[in-house]
Amino acid sequence: MPKHEKLTALRAIMQREGISAFITPSTDPHSGEYIPDRWKSRRWISGFDGSAGIAVVTLDKAALWTDSRYFIAAAEQLEGSEFLLMKERIEGTPTQAEWIAETLQEAKNGAVVAIDGWVNTTEDAEALENELREYGMTLRTDIDPYAEIWADRPGIPDGKVFIQTMEYAGESAASKIERIRKELKGNALLVSMLEEVAWTLNLRCTDVEYTPFLVSYMLITPDTATLYIYKEKLTPEVEEYLKREGVAVRPYEEIAADVAACTMPVYANPAATNYAVYSAIKTPIRKTSPIALMLMYKNDTEIKGFRKAMERDGVAMVKWMKWTLENVPKGGQTELSLSARLEAFRAEQEHFMGLSFESIMGYGAHGAIVHYSANEETDIPVKPEGLLLIDSGGQYLDGTTDITRTIPLGPLTYEMRRDYTLVLRGWIRLSSAVFPKGINGTNLDSLARDAMWRYGINYLHGTGHGVGSFMSVHESIDQHQFRMQWRPTPLMPGMVITCEPGIYIEGSHGVRHENTMLVVESDVEAIAYGPYYTFEPLTLCPVLTSPIIVDMLDKEEIAWFNRYHQTVYDRLAPYLDEEHRQWLREATAPL
Repeated sequence: MPKHEKLTALRAIMQREGISAFITPSTDPHSGEYIPDRWKSRRWISGFDGSAGIAVVTLDKAALWTDSRYFIAAAEQLEGSEFLLMKERIEGTPTQAEWIAETLQEAKNGAVVAIDGWVNTTEDAEALENELREYGMTLRTDIDPYAEIWADRPGIPDGKVFIQTMEYAGESAASKIERIRKELKGNALLVSMLEEVAWTLNLRCTDVEYTPFLVSYMLITPDTATLYIYKEKLTPEVEEYLKREGVAVRPYEEIAADVAACTMPVYANPAATNYAVYSAIKTPIRKTSPIALMLMYKNDTEIKGFRKAMERDGVAMVKWMKWTLENVPKGGQTELSLSARLEAFRAEQEHFMGLSFESIMGYGAHGAIVHYSANEETDIPVKPEGLLLIDSGGQYLDGTTDITRTIPLGPLTYEMRRDYTLVLRGWIRLSSAVFPKGINGTNLDSLARDAMWRYGINYLHGTGHGVGSFMSVHESIDQHQFRMQWRPTPLMPGMVITCEPGIYIEGSHGVRHENTMLVVESDVEAIAYGPYYTFEPLTLCPVLTSPIIVDMLDKEEIAWFNRYHQTVYDRLAPYLDEEHRQWLREATAPL
C-alpha cells in the first residue's frame, strides 16, 4: 500500500472514532529493543526503518520524532512524504503533545489523542496523559487501528521454544523462581520483559531477531508460576520440562484477565509493562522486577561459557581481519560483502546461533554515523584507504559477544591517526581501571573521555552496557552502564559490561574500539575503603597498531596494551592454523 494510502486509511478510522491524533511508538507489548515484525507499525505507517522513533498523525498533518543516531537516515527516508522530521533533544523541537496542541490550535480543547495501550509502557502513557491534560486534551488507550488497516500484517511469532540446559545456564529454573519468591515477600510478580522470562525459565526461542527470546509473559505468586504463551510453540520436551520445574502454562492472551483476578498485590514495573496489562492489576506495586538485578550477575558456568564463546568469536574476527586486509586491495568489496564474510566466519564456529545485533560496517564517512547499518541503497565500495569501523557480535549457546574494531585500510590523515589514538587511550584507561566497591559506571565514564576532551572532542552515546549470556546484547539497559548520565547501579563482580568509546567526524571518519569485560576482584590490597575491583577483558581480538601515534601513550597504557595483546595471542593461537597464527603474532607484537 503506498504511503499516502496508509495515512488515508488511518485517518478514516480516526474520523470514525472521533480521534484528533494517533501516536505510534517503536515498541511492542514487551518493551523489547528488537521488535517482531507484527509490531513494526511505526515503520509501516511512516516508511522510516530506524529502531527508535515515534510517529504522530493528525487529520491533516504528520510528524516523526527520532534521536541523533538517525537524523540523516530519517531525513532521507521521509523525503517526499507528509512526515515532518522532529529532532529529539535538539533545542526548539516540541514534544508530541506540544506539536499536537499547536497543530490543532483552538480545536485542541476536548480533543482525543489515542494510542494502543498494548504497545505503550505504563510510564509513557501516564506521562503523555498528564501532558495532554495541560492542553485540554484527553488520552484514549484502547484502539489498535493497524489490526484493521494493515492487511498483510505479520502474525505473532511462532518459533519453537528450546531449553537452555544446565551445561550453559548453571542454575535451574526452579531455583531461580525460589530466589525470586524470597524477594516478593508474599506478593506476586508480573514478568513482561522477554529477557526476564527467558532467564528465569532457562528457555530460548527465535521469536525476536538477534535475541533468543520467546514472546510470552510470566506470573509468579508465592505458590504458583505460570507461563503465558501460545501452546503450539511448546514441544512435548519443553512441556514436560516446565512441569518438572513447577511451571504451569496458560494462553498468551489470558494474561490481562489473570492479573485482574489476582487478589494479592502484584509487583510490576511501569517503565517496562504495557499499559493494557498494567491497568488490569487491582493492586500494583510500582517497582523494578528483582529479576532485572539477578540476571546481571553471571554464575561460574555462565562466565566459563563467556570465555569459551569469546575464544571462538576471536578466531572468527582474526580470520576476517586478515581476509579483509588482503582482499580489499584486490577490489570488489563493499560494506555488505564484508559483513557477510564476517558472519560466514562466525557461522563456522561451534555453538553459533546467529548475530547478536545488526552489524555496523561503516566505511569512511559512514563510520561517523554511530548506528549506521548498510543496506542495498546505502552500500558503498570499500577501498584500500582510510578507516573501516566494524561493530558486530554473535550469539552462541554459551555466550553473547559484542566487539568493535576500526580497521586501517591504507593511507590515513593525521586526524584519523590522532582520533584512533585518543579513542585507544580512553579504551585502555577505562579497561584498566581499579575502583572500590560502590562505584558505578557514571563514576568511571570520564576515564574513557578525558583524553579526547583535552582535544575538544566528545561523543554522545554511552560508553558501555551490560551483556547477557546467550541473551540480549544490551542487557538491563537502565541498570549497569558507563554513561555521562547518572546510573546508580554499582559495578560488582560477575557483571559483564562493554567498553566502547568513539570519535565521529561527520563526512570524514569514525573510530570506535570496544571490548566486552567482566567485573572481577582486583589484586590491589585494600588499605582503606575496599574491596577493590577491576575488569577482565573477555573479548579476544587484536587492535591493529599501524595507526597508533605511540608518543601519545604513556608507559602504563603501553604496558597494559601489550599485556592484552599477549593474552589475545596466547588464548587464540591454539585454535588457528600456522598461517593465521603468524598473522596474529605480528598483529599482537609489542608496541
